[in-house]
Amino acid sequence: MAQQSIITKDRNVPLDKIRNVGIIAHIDSGKTTTTERFLFYTGRSYKIGDIDEGTTQMDWMAQEKERGITIVSAATTTFWNDVRINIIDTPGHVDFTAEVERSLRVLDGGVVIFDAEEGVQSQSETVWRQADKYKVPRICFINKMDKLGADFDATVEEIRDRLGAHPAVMVYPIGKESDFKGVIDLFEMKAKYWDKDEQGIEFRVEKIPADLKDAATKARAKLVEKIAETDDKLLDKYLSAKEITVPELKAALRRAVIAYKLIPVYCGTSLRNKAVQPILNAIVDYLPSPVDLDEITGHDPKTNAEVKRKLTPGEKFAALAFKIQLDPHVGKLTYVRVYSGTLESGSYVYNVNRDKQERVSRLLLMHANNREEIDKAYAGEIIALVGPKDTKTGDTLADPAAPLILEKINFPEPVISLAIEPKTKADQEKLSYTLQRLAEEDPTFKVKVNHETGQTIMSGMGELHLEILVDRMKREMGMNVNVGKPQVAYKETVTREALDVEAKYIKQTGGHGQYGHCVVNIAPLPRGEGFKFTNKIKGGSIPSEFIPSVEKGVIEAKEKGVYLGYPMTDFEVTLIDGSYHDVDSSDIAFKIAGSMALQDAAKQAGLTLLEPIMKLEVTVPENFMGVVIGDISSKRGKILGTEKRARAVVIKGYVPLAELSGYATILRSLTEGRGIFYMEPSHYEEVPKNISKAMAENKV
Repeated sequence: MAQQSIITKDRNVPLDKIRNVGIIAHIDSGKTTTTERFLFYTGRSYKIGDIDEGTTQMDWMAQEKERGITIVSAATTTFWNDVRINIIDTPGHVDFTAEVERSLRVLDGGVVIFDAEEGVQSQSETVWRQADKYKVPRICFINKMDKLGADFDATVEEIRDRLGAHPAVMVYPIGKESDFKGVIDLFEMKAKYWDKDEQGIEFRVEKIPADLKDAATKARAKLVEKIAETDDKLLDKYLSAKEITVPELKAALRRAVIAYKLIPVYCGTSLRNKAVQPILNAIVDYLPSPVDLDEITGHDPKTNAEVKRKLTPGEKFAALAFKIQLDPHVGKLTYVRVYSGTLESGSYVYNVNRDKQERVSRLLLMHANNREEIDKAYAGEIIALVGPKDTKTGDTLADPAAPLILEKINFPEPVISLAIEPKTKADQEKLSYTLQRLAEEDPTFKVKVNHETGQTIMSGMGELHLEILVDRMKREMGMNVNVGKPQVAYKETVTREALDVEAKYIKQTGGHGQYGHCVVNIAPLPRGEGFKFTNKIKGGSIPSEFIPSVEKGVIEAKEKGVYLGYPMTDFEVTLIDGSYHDVDSSDIAFKIAGSMALQDAAKQAGLTLLEPIMKLEVTVPENFMGVVIGDISSKRGKILGTEKRARAVVIKGYVPLAELSGYATILRSLTEGRGIFYMEPSHYEEVPKNISKAMAENKV
């Protein structure tokens, strides 16, 4: 218990002593291993967790321990030099990209980890762009310096070239691969060796070895010049050849990092416990506290006017819900980042997005899946709430007297789906409840029922994503289900305009009849734009209370699809005219008319099929390059280029997801088991006519 009391005792630290940081990277770069070292060196855990042994604190789910991968982002709190660090360890696998997206939205800083041999990989680029989107200042840690083929300089070069970043190299490695011993601190110009103890708790500080003196001096000169360029006062000193002190350099570097001008780069090996503490120092020295960020911007829910709010406990309360987790012991947990004000347990908050009051019965500080109850939460904290029932991911919670809406979190669309059905009648009722709970937790998981076949279709970001969800249904919720083969999530769209398409729904029965009549235009939108509904009714030809019913009917028909039963996207429907009956018109009549109008208009507008295209990156030994490129081309793939990396070649291309079923097995057989691949959803493209025609014939 002593460990936990540290956290509670020092919770109310000054705002400038708080850091909210995320650990982000490509899969297998060492995120969880590095986080476990942070917890050990800061005294938050007594022993170092090991992924292979399944003893890590941050990977706590059974599926994470079995597979040795992170699936859900885990939050924890620890202290380093009197500074409270709230850490979120995120997954690296692209199927769980939503976890990274929502974590970055609420963090103030990031630690991006790279594999010293692999360099900048595809998912590294993806998480980097996500961090750019939310303007997250970050530092880089080039991990696995002890690995065969580790190349510090080449990785720094890739960070500069592929990510468009401005790296400020803070350390110089002493040795590499199995000879990696430590680093030279370029500010202090001292060599630090981690060879005193196995766990790397202590390190010794020595003079720089003679053979590295020149290289370290050059690297320091480059670092000082880079920092000086970001600050006018230091630039004057630098140009006048005056000595710039280390505190001056540190202060200027901190300002440059917070303004996204520079990114400090460190190196080490987390698994061998070498050179991890400098990262903790860098988090404290260079990543922003809530004070540095000063304020957040939201919008007034009524007027849509911009509202600014200071990130201090004295302000009105505002927080963003970024994650929902269903806990078997306490029920629904809502993870929030408190941006301003304070929150007490037992109080009420206003959910601005849903226009509802929510009661917060308990406040919890999380350490992975361990909870610690607290009475009050302050600005700058990341906590979990028990109590809110209707809050969803991305909702803003605020003081009822001063509501504002913070920027929402946008999630990618699912690209793969599978049919699922319960094995017994008893499981039938449980199924919809279970799926609803999982969909609440995971915004990239979608569920719908195919009314023609009666099957339940679940959609997600990849095969692994769906596999984990099915596994969780069986284990955590005791569901027995039959699962179909994964299917590609196709979409339908229109290729041209169709104007003045009319639909009338008239039904005469005894008593009141039904009457709905509307005229619409339909037009294609650029790829990725989604769906738009525009009302251009003039002179009340359709009363305003029936307009939403027309829109509802259009949306319902769009979800069912018109061509082959896939949801429609990337088009706009404009309601231009119609008529009504004083007695017989109703919501349901206009909804049916809207649905009929879309179906008729879509058929006239040249329906076509869209398929998800994956960005594929295959790493193979050079002698297999030709055969792998040939195979990608045979799968309707477009080769974007190849690049040499250490002793292998990386082939990059775009390939339709429909052609990649069982690709892991194919690649293994083509490369004698030596090829590895990575893919992530990129965009949607039109399916070639011959293929869509064959699909339509099979459907019939």
